Amino acid sequence: MVSYLLKKKEQNYEKDSEILFGNGCSKLWFDITMMCVVDHQKQPIIREHFENNEAGLKLLDKWLKKHKVSFDENSLLVIENTGVYHRLVRQYCSSHGLPLYIGNATHIKYSFGITRGKNDKIDSERLCTYAFKNSDDLKATPVLNPVFIKLKDMMTARSRLLAQQNSIKVYLKELKLSNSKEAQQIIEEAHKAALEGIKQSLKTVEKQIKQMIKDDEAIKKNYELLRSVPGIGHLTAVYIICCTNNFICKITGKQLASYAGVAPFSNTSGTSIKGRDKVHKMANKDLKKLLHMGAVSAITHYPEFKDYYERKVKEGKHEQSAINAVRSKIALRAVAVINNQKKYVDNYKKIA
Repeated sequence: MVSYLLKKKEQNYEKDSEILFGNGCSKLWFDITMMCVVDHQKQPIIREHFENNEAGLKLLDKWLKKHKVSFDENSLLVIENTGVYHRLVRQYCSSHGLPLYIGNATHIKYSFGITRGKNDKIDSERLCTYAFKNSDDLKATPVLNPVFIKLKDMMTARSRLLAQQNSIKVYLKELKLSNSKEAQQIIEEAHKAALEGIKQSLKTVEKQIKQMIKDDEAIKKNYELLRSVPGIGHLTAVYIICCTNNFICKITGKQLASYAGVAPFSNTSGTSIKGRDKVHKMANKDLKKLLHMGAVSAITHYPEFKDYYERKVKEGKHEQSAINAVRSKIALRAVAVINNQKKYVDNYKKIA
């Protein structure tokens, strides 16, 4: 079967033959399903099971070479975004030139329709079928700069440290309402070292984040462009860079706003359903929160955004809807400065 596939490839029949993979990853292992497609016809699938570690990747490499898989555009491995569990597979694909598509887990799940049962083996088969049905539309995910993995880990570490710090502070504040001064002092003293340690760890993480931005020219350039947009500070700029992988895939402002959950969508159908436009609950809540704080800051300090907000309110918009309009505006401006590779210029005063 594979030898016939290679023969067809040598005859330069574009997309007449290809090899598709579905990969179901978990913490300890991953299952992979391979399907050869010859003249748009599915061939019998082949399955295999590997440990999710370096030894497993070596066995995967031998297995792929055994089946004479071509590491080029005639192959495509489809995998769900599992956070950290698919990292080793992604690194293998990047280093060996095997095209890889990392799909949104929710989007892939809904594409299967009504399904019953789930395990890694079934997931790999379903992903392989998904690759076959959508092979004409799927594009390989660009190779990820290793710096982004470290930067994302640092941002995650920062968020976790802040959550731990806030959790301790809230706990101490609640105890203070009912504890005696003596007991409260003992409890606070017991947590003092922990809070100080978290504080120092946060400083270390922040220092590392700033150093990574400084050391990578591509990241540094886009970071400075984003910082020029009103309402986008240090954290928001870094977070947007992490979410978009430094805009390696050309995205539109509408796509970024939709991803952050600040783009309104219509909710009407015929004459019976006349719902108001509203944002979707499926969103990156952390990015949405950062954009919200940025919007409040922009309304306070920048006349353009203040006037825009007040105009929306006068038009009858609810205050939160008007703030959301500012959030969406910031997202659009963020993508605009990146696509144009020019810093934001405030011409509002000049026009006025």
